[in-house]
Amino acid sequence: MYESLFAHIRKFVPLSREEENILHSALRHKKLRKKEFLLKERETCTANHFVLKGCFRMYFIQENGVEQIVQFAIENWWITDFQSLDWQQPSRFHIQAIEPSEVAILDRRVMDEVCDQVPVLDRYLRLIVQRAFAASQQNLLFIYTFSGEERYHHFSAAFPDFVQRVPQYMVASYLGFTPEFVSKIKGRRGMR
Repeated sequence: MYESLFAHIRKFVPLSREEENILHSALRHKKLRKKEFLLKERETCTANHFVLKGCFRMYFIQENGVEQIVQFAIENWWITDFQSLDWQQPSRFHIQAIEPSEVAILDRRVMDEVCDQVPVLDRYLRLIVQRAFAASQQNLLFIYTFSGEERYHHFSAAFPDFVQRVPQYMVASYLGFTPEFVSKIKGRRGMR
């Protein structure tokens, strides 16, 4: 059930069969229907979530009622509200399945114990958080230095799986513009 997670971990650190068994016993598995929430605003995040199957979005609702997507996650990606998890305070985000999905859940309450028993897991999680932070910084750089059209083309080239699986209006929300703007960009591209 968790083989894709173990394979992902082994891309970064060695993982023995015994360590897999320890981690396996600490994980929970959850299936979600399309549009079902993994986390809702004002709930406190209690776990890290590894996507085994499916697609998720993390978003917040602006004061004007508009949803602003800040992250997508597909198979072999982690999705978590790290601030809520670390500080144990209510989340400002929703995490919702875009399609039928499954996650491996590593609860906060067992994480330290598991990392003590499987020290390489601590290194793996640090590397994953570092990469997520670097991606977030890169995304901010693109928002402030690329035009809307450049952002769309970069996103499409870097993450073709998302463009295929995620509704256009969600891609537009993530990139910070309207679905009509995405249609216009796609229309111009088709004319070339």
